Amino acid sequence: MKPLWKLDRTPPAGSPFDPGARHEVIVVGAGVTGLTTAVMLTRAGLDVVVIDAGSVGELTTGGNTGKLSLLQGQRLAEIRRHHSADLVRAYVDANRDGMDWLVGFADHAGVPYERRTDHTYAQQTDGLGTVHEQHAAAREAGLPTRMLSGADLSDTPFPVVGAVALDDQVTIDPMLVAQALAEELLAAGGTLHTGTRVTATHALPEPRVETTAGPMFADHIVIATGYPILDRGLYFSKMRAFRSYCVSFRIDGDVPASTFISVDSPSRSIRPVSAADGPGGTAQLIVGGNGHPVGRSDGEAAQVDDLVAWTREHFPGAEETHRWSAQDYESHNLIPFVGAMPRGLGSIRFATGYAKWGLSNAPAAALRLTSEILGAHRTERPSWMTVLGTRLTVPADLAQGAVEGLKVAAAATTGWIKAESRSVPVPRPAEGDGVVANRGGLPVGISTVDGVTRAVDVVCPHLGGVLDWNDAECTWDCPLHASRFAPDGTRIEGPALRDLKSLPRTSGE
Repeated sequence: MKPLWKLDRTPPAGSPFDPGARHEVIVVGAGVTGLTTAVMLTRAGLDVVVIDAGSVGELTTGGNTGKLSLLQGQRLAEIRRHHSADLVRAYVDANRDGMDWLVGFADHAGVPYERRTDHTYAQQTDGLGTVHEQHAAAREAGLPTRMLSGADLSDTPFPVVGAVALDDQVTIDPMLVAQALAEELLAAGGTLHTGTRVTATHALPEPRVETTAGPMFADHIVIATGYPILDRGLYFSKMRAFRSYCVSFRIDGDVPASTFISVDSPSRSIRPVSAADGPGGTAQLIVGGNGHPVGRSDGEAAQVDDLVAWTREHFPGAEETHRWSAQDYESHNLIPFVGAMPRGLGSIRFATGYAKWGLSNAPAAALRLTSEILGAHRTERPSWMTVLGTRLTVPADLAQGAVEGLKVAAAATTGWIKAESRSVPVPRPAEGDGVVANRGGLPVGISTVDGVTRAVDVVCPHLGGVLDWNDAECTWDCPLHASRFAPDGTRIEGPALRDLKSLPRTSGE
């Protein structure tokens, strides 16, 4: 499953890791958050290094649909149900500043993009109430949205009974953005190390990161890795992780000129691709949706197949070109976490929880992190930084956390039940399949991928959740905190810092 954006792309690899080196700022993560933060700080004259276990744009950034919008589906209505109008306005203002920065960077770096009208729409009449809520929240926050009826969008080839629209939003190739950010970082004297995994961070006796290649020291550390790769603040218990799916198609005929995302289920996100805002040089269409909590799905491959079937129903003759997925994180209080890490003594900062809207939230987070690291006085910062930085946890946040905790516990229990109910040998899984078996009371994951059958210990090394097989991507996924592992046990992403232990394929080996 390779994203459309990674077609024939070789992102910058940087330089070999230098154990024991010192920099003013270490940024962990070479996605949009980490790279925008690094570029902003480098422009301010600081010595910055970016470290990533993979390559530039390896995970969430590379799986982004490339939609840069302040409308954001039903996001504003969701926040308004639990928070004040002032906080929603601050959230919108932050995203507006983030969007303006990214578009300005694209203009400066020569990254092309398209201006499009974005729509939050209802597929059935039951969803119209949410559409009206989104319109009200957006207008209250200062966005010039407008309501449209189904008749206004009668030429749309898929069902729309009503929508709220916001003009002058942006579609862009996220990997071109990431590549251009990395190139500016390097050209300005910054440092980039890819293929080096950070395994720990410390504030004392001096700020440093530990990696698989040795330590590195700095005055400031920024963790920009989705879930923070350390347990300070227990953020894995304050967020939910989702996987969602995308398929790109060549369409025989016209594609919509605008972007759309539904408020009702099954979720549908529609994003046209042109030569100006995507690779390939030909018009295509990206259809996304069917998101679910990581490690908690009855069948990931079926979710992707459903998107393909829906597209071919409404766009006859659609030819699939790529399919992929991405992982993103939502805080229980619906506002991204940005700022100082607990027990980091002011030297460790982080950003996460964008709920799939990272192309504006990430540069907004970078603006705030940069302001803090440079020591800007509160009076010199935009007001949204103060409002978002001083919000309080409300009862609804705690309730959501409790509900999510029960779901996670149920998922973990289910994993153990699966293991304990299979005390007899299991058949070799078919190609692309994986099963959890019981071997002496230990859950063992057995999978067959590319003709190779492997067995691994599927008790997650981070907090001990039993992993679930993802049949769309052939990975072992954790329902507790969304760490993910390859069939051979190699860690892919999440707060887990170790690989899974490889085991014999059968108990007799």
